[in-house]
Amino acid sequence: MGDFNPYDDNGGTVAAIAGQDYVLVACDSRLSTGSTILSRVTPKIYPLSKQTVFACAGFHADVLTLVKNLEVRMKLFVHEHGEEMSTKAMMALMLPTLYGRRFFPFYVRPIVAGLDRDGRGLVASYDPVGTPEFFDYVIQGSAENLVHPFLHNQIGMKRTLSDVPIQAPPELTMEKAIKLIKDSYLAAAERDVYTGDTVTIMALTKDGTNFIDYQLRRD
Repeated sequence: MGDFNPYDDNGGTVAAIAGQDYVLVACDSRLSTGSTILSRVTPKIYPLSKQTVFACAGFHADVLTLVKNLEVRMKLFVHEHGEEMSTKAMMALMLPTLYGRRFFPFYVRPIVAGLDRDGRGLVASYDPVGTPEFFDYVIQGSAENLVHPFLHNQIGMKRTLSDVPIQAPPELTMEKAIKLIKDSYLAAAERDVYTGDTVTIMALTKDGTNFIDYQLRRD
């Protein structure tokens, strides 16, 4: 009889890109354990407010527990203050929420993304004990090591072989960002068995929210 393990890694990949006036959050829909596919229709994006989105891969039971925790805190904040918590406030709340479970941490790979008061995109990622990192683009999950170098090159303009001196990267339009995410997931699904089926891209702007679905390989 093997040792008891309270955790399982259910795979999947989540990503986010922040722009001047938008934020994109993406996830695949596959839920796995070992070599078994448990579900092909399990999104990993959870809107917390009109301006803030939570996306998370890892142990799905811990993901759902963490989402319920955040939703309760958001509702309490609304009842107490009469308005929704800002994206920056939710990003700050994630640290004590995760750190409070440091002796039995949530086995999750979370991203908080949204718009600030001026409509500019914000993205933050966390480790299981709440250490935050703030980027213009981030990947978490089973295909992280496959997709991150691609975005690092295409968005951050890093490690390019060129005789032209590297300058500040041009502003990334939402249309180009959507194409980059789509290409990233198509490539990841060819190489990572835990990422697949469908990629859902959530585009959040001050004018509203739009969802886009693309089919990935299903084997």
